Amino acid sequence: MSEAPPIAVPPLAVYVHWPYCARICPYCDFNVVRDRGQAEQAALAAAIVADLKAQAAGIGPRRLVSIFFGGGTPSLMDPAWLAAVVEAARALWPADPALEVTLEANPTDAEADRFAAFTAAGVTRLSLGLQSLDDAALTFLGRNHDAATARRAARAARAAFPQLSLDLIYARPGQDVAAWTAEIEAALALAPDHVSPYQLTIEAGTAFDRQVRRGAFAPPDDDLAADLYETTQDRLEAAGFEAYEVSNHARGEAARSRHNLAYWRGEDYLGAGPGAHGRVTLGGARHARFTAPKVADYLTRVGETGTGLIEDDPLTAADAATERLLMGLRIPEGVALPELGDLSPSPERIAGLVEAGLLAADPLRLRATPHGRRLLDRLTLELLG
Repeated sequence: MSEAPPIAVPPLAVYVHWPYCARICPYCDFNVVRDRGQAEQAALAAAIVADLKAQAAGIGPRRLVSIFFGGGTPSLMDPAWLAAVVEAARALWPADPALEVTLEANPTDAEADRFAAFTAAGVTRLSLGLQSLDDAALTFLGRNHDAATARRAARAARAAFPQLSLDLIYARPGQDVAAWTAEIEAALALAPDHVSPYQLTIEAGTAFDRQVRRGAFAPPDDDLAADLYETTQDRLEAAGFEAYEVSNHARGEAARSRHNLAYWRGEDYLGAGPGAHGRVTLGGARHARFTAPKVADYLTRVGETGTGLIEDDPLTAADAATERLLMGLRIPEGVALPELGDLSPSPERIAGLVEAGLLAADPLRLRATPHGRRLLDRLTLELLG
C-alpha cells in the first residue's frame, strides 16, 4: 500500500512595523512617529516577539517564506532586537530554505555604518530609500541625506547584503523626461537587483497635501506623468529588469520581492508592531487583522492580552474576492478565475476588455496586459462594475 502524499504546508509571510523615524517626510501617510528613547523601543521590540508568539498559536502549521521589517525606519533598530525577532520567527515556523529577510533603510551615514551588523542578524535583502539622486529633489522631498550620501550607502549595501533594492520617487514638480532618464541611469550604475520607482502621490492629510491645496506647488499633469511612467518601463526593461508588478522591477526571478508577492498572490501574512495588518486564512475564511496603531496602546494591549491585535474579523466571500482581484491584477500572472467565485466577471465582459487591450486572452485567469496595468483603476472598475 503506497503512502499518502505529504500535506502541503501553506506559506506565511511576516510583516514587522517599526514606526520610528528621525524625520517625518512631507509625502508620508504611514503610521510613523519621531524617534524616541531606547527604553520605549526596547519594550516595543520585546512586545513584537510576544505578539508573534501569540498569533502563531492560533493559525496552525505554516512555512515561513519572508520576514519584512518596514516602517518608519527599521534600520534605526538595534540590530540585536532585529536578530531576536528573526530568531523568534524561525523558532515558531519552519523556515523555507530561501527565507527572505528584508530591512527598509534610509541612506544616512549613521545607518549605513550598521549594515554589517544587520547582515549578521539575518537580513538578506536591503530596501534602500534613495528616493532621488538629485540634491534639490531630496530637499523638496524632506529627506535627511544628499545624493552623495545616497551613493555611498548604496555601495555599502551592495557589498553587505546578498540583494539590494532601491526605491525612487518620480513625477516630482518640475521633473521632465530627460532628467528622470538620467536619474534612472544613475541608479542603475549602483548595481541594484531590484528597483521600485513610485510615482509621487499627494496623500490626504500630509504636509504635501496642505502645500498643494494652498498652491505652493502642483504635481505634473497626466500627460507628463504618463510619459514618465513609460520612460520608467522602457529604460528598466532595456537594462534587463522585468516589470513583475506595477511599481516593481527585478533583474531575474530570484530578485523579486518574495514578501510583496505574498500580498499580490493572496497568501497569508501576519503583522506585528503598531498599526500592522495581516491576512490569515482560518477555517476556510480570510481574516483581516489589525494591531493597535499607537505605540503606547500596542504595548498595553500586548501586556494585557498577549497580542497587539484589536481586530480579527472574517471577510465576506465578496470582500475577499474583491481584495484578491485588486491585488492579483498588479502582477502579470493575475488571478485564477475560480478564486473569484461569484465575483468572476461574465465571459462577455472579459471579451470586451480583451478587445480593449486591457486583459490578456486567457480562458483560465484574469491577467492584465502591460497597458491594462497602466490603467489599473479603470480596469478594476470595469471588472467590478
